Order: sequence, then structure tokens, then C-alpha cells
Amino acid sequence: MNGVHDMGGMDGFGPVSPQADEPVFHAVWEGRVMAMMRAMGAAGAWNIDMSRYSRETLPPDVYLSSSYYRKWLLGMELLLLDRGFVDAGEIAAGHALRPAKQLRRGKFTPADVERVMSRGKFGRAAPAPARYRPGDRVRARNMHPPTHTRLPRYVRGHVGLVERVHGCHAFPDSLAVGGGDDPQWLYTVVFGGRDLWGDDADPTLTVSVDAFEPYLVTA
Repeated sequence: MNGVHDMGGMDGFGPVSPQADEPVFHAVWEGRVMAMMRAMGAAGAWNIDMSRYSRETLPPDVYLSSSYYRKWLLGMELLLLDRGFVDAGEIAAGHALRPAKQLRRGKFTPADVERVMSRGKFGRAAPAPARYRPGDRVRARNMHPPTHTRLPRYVRGHVGLVERVHGCHAFPDSLAVGGGDDPQWLYTVVFGGRDLWGDDADPTLTVSVDAFEPYLVTA
């Protein structure tokens, strides 16, 4: 979807100022939010692309004024409400007001922690041969889907070169809306800076984007 979260290539937001020796979490609650999000995903309540999509639906003013983990928290509230794990009254109260809804994969024990904290694998068997090879010229589709996509808005409509084929993977655009894996080939496509930003751009700049096959057409 097109939204304020897709900030690549946008300007006017000021410089990025990395924090020296930045801690993993700035407050205790941030770690708790991360743990809850990972636990609910591992329990089968949602997947990583659904969680990304939930954050993308936040209103622009909320998104831009929220810290990284506050976005996670607000997105998780939307997921919990949508799936009936909590209601608005419980969020307001800060605790359960009724028996918990059963999780698809049940409760965890301490023996499950390592599995829960391990990142999933998204490689899948290919349903067909790859359409492109390294060196092929491709154009990113000028697409504007209403739901989640991993194709950055600033490369849409532009021509690049396939640099690498990564194999076939579960398709985030499908996973985000509960449509299943829908395996698709994944490529690294390299775009020239001037092709993206115009003649004022640094001529030595290139941008590499990992793009799924449905995002591309032959140039």
C-alpha cells in the first residue's frame, strides 16, 4: 500500500543522527513488546507480514510521531482486536476481563523459547522456472496495491538490471492478507541513481532492491 511508512527517496525529514552506543531497548516496555509480538507470531496468531501491514495502516500523524516500538505496540493492538484476542475494554483496563481465546499452537513452556525466538525460513519449492537471469533488464511495475507490498514506491516504473537470483520464497504480499505462501522468485535488481533521482543525483550511486517476480516486467 502507499503510505507514510514508505519513506525511501523522500526528503524534508531532516538528517539521520545515529545514537552512539545505542542500547538494544530504550525502556523495559520495548523489550516486552518485542517478546509479545514474537510469541504471538510463533503461536500462530499472525505472521511477520501481517504484523508489518498492521503498522502500515497507522494514521500518518501517529506513525510519524511514534517511536519504533510504539509502532509495534499500536500495530499489535490492531491485530489483537481484529482477531478477537482482546477487546477495547481490556486494552483500556490493561488486563484481561474474560477468559483468553485459545491460541492455534497452544501455550509455550521454557523449552519452547529458543524456537520462538528463531527467525522462520521462507524458502519454498519453485512452481515454475525463474523468468529472469543476472544481466537481464527489467522494469519495476508502476503498481499501487491497497495492501502490503515489499516493492518501494521510489523504484516503481524504473528500469534496472538483475544482479542475483535468490531462489523461490513465500510471497509477502499474499502472506500479509492471509492468502498463503504463493511462492515467487526473488531477485536483487540494481538501479542507477540518476535513473531514480534525475541528473542532479550522484552518477556513482546505485540502489539495490530485492524484488519478487510479480513486481517486474521485461524492459
